[in-house]
Amino acid sequence: QVQLVESGGGLVQAGGSLRLSCAASGRTFSLYAMGWFRQAPGKEREFVAAISWSGGSLYYADSVKGRFTISRDIAKNTVYLQMNSLKPEDTAVYYCAAAHPRGRSWRSWYAIQGEYDYWGQGTQVTVSS
Repeated sequence: QVQLVESGGGLVQAGGSLRLSCAASGRTFSLYAMGWFRQAPGKEREFVAAISWSGGSLYYADSVKGRFTISRDIAKNTVYLQMNSLKPEDTAVYYCAAAHPRGRSWRSWYAIQGEYDYWGQGTQVTVSS
């Protein structure tokens, strides 16, 4: 089992920055990748960014490319999401997720929520205009 705890959410003005953290504990050695998803009010949860635990592969949603950066610190078992140039439409609950290996190319499933095995409780990000 793996436990995920997010932190770093809050209220920020448009154009500002926030850094989210996701601390993993438990059987982290068995993980293949971690991702961030978000859910805005009245909308479905959507993919934001993902990183392989080795750090060799990164993926971003088109809506956040150039503004958000995902990274990880293996020594701390922590994944970060640096969010710059925030917009009101970035307002959402942000969830951290972790996945075991799937035996097929990660390119085929990195953005699919159902492929992730563990989820955090979520952290609220609110961007005011």
